[in-house]
Amino acid sequence: MSAETPAGNPAARGQFDYWRLRFRVWRGGRPFWAGLFILLAGFPIAYFPYANLQIGHLTLAMATTAGAGSLIIGVLLGVLGISLWYQKHVRVFAGVAAILLGLVSIPVSNLGGFLIGFLLALVGGGMAVAWVPGEESAERRTGTDRTDKGGVPQAAPADGTGGPNDLSGTSPDDGANGRHSAG
Repeated sequence: MSAETPAGNPAARGQFDYWRLRFRVWRGGRPFWAGLFILLAGFPIAYFPYANLQIGHLTLAMATTAGAGSLIIGVLLGVLGISLWYQKHVRVFAGVAAILLGLVSIPVSNLGGFLIGFLLALVGGGMAVAWVPGEESAERRTGTDRTDKGGVPQAAPADGTGGPNDLSGTSPDDGANGRHSAG
């Protein structure tokens, strides 16, 4: 560090804050944590059937006959976790599929990756199913066609005539006097 910039490079600090805030906004608009838990669940489920544990000179092979099934379950959980980040509309399907894959991993993949992958898949799947998109902020809603220029929707009169959806042709607001035009 030099004497001119005692707190570090302010340009780099500003750029770091910019990207951190962009990531925070991106993360807030999707089931990020559910996707992360489901993605992490795939690793122990896919890894442990192929792992060898070394205890001194003793090698303990944990390979099972269902090693290919474990690999497929782990890869599918990884794909579901990533799809939750980029395709948030599939959250219910991905959550239910992750829960089912976690349950299938118990008999197939060493108790679901020694219960680590199983529990991560269950928690992530439950979070994905329970996630709901947040409300739009007031700044984002301005300029849409949901409201008229006053910002508040127009209410119809109490007598049921003359509102914006009055198609009877008898409203004095539209210049009609009860006679219908033919064309």
